[in-house]
Amino acid sequence: MAAASKGNDLGVRLVQKMSSTRTFARIAPHIIPALDRAAHRLTHGKVLLSARMLPGAILTATGARSGQPRRTPLACMPEAVSGGRPTSWLLIGSNFGRTSHPAWTANLLAHPDAEISWKGEDIPVRARLLEGQERAAAWQALLAFWPPYATYQGRVEREIRVFRLIRR
Repeated sequence: MAAASKGNDLGVRLVQKMSSTRTFARIAPHIIPALDRAAHRLTHGKVLLSARMLPGAILTATGARSGQPRRTPLACMPEAVSGGRPTSWLLIGSNFGRTSHPAWTANLLAHPDAEISWKGEDIPVRARLLEGQERAAAWQALLAFWPPYATYQGRVEREIRVFRLIRR
């Protein structure tokens, strides 16, 4: 069992190293969300391919300018748990370390009531942008969860947005 765990740890470290590269930041935003949307649709919300390494959800938020529903597959970090089910999640607007904020963050700022599809369950949530000490504490938890976020932040001048989603 220890050998399997070591192999898995090596695989995670390899993916973390690869996901920290500029090439990954250029290519991944065009490939990973499309693959996740297709897998999510084909499995009726039960599978996200990217969730093999990080927990993931599909965020459905109202477009800031269009007012139309926008579905975005995202990595997330489940936080508080009650009865074996998460009651809140952290979302990070890293945009793979690219210079601009991802569009979904503007959508949540304009329309904080949203929905996530988490392991096949559609959950109404309210999003809140974290700031100050609350953001600092969440950021440290996120770095422990997925260290490449530090590389993403180091590449950009903007402060990467962190949101807490809470079940409504």
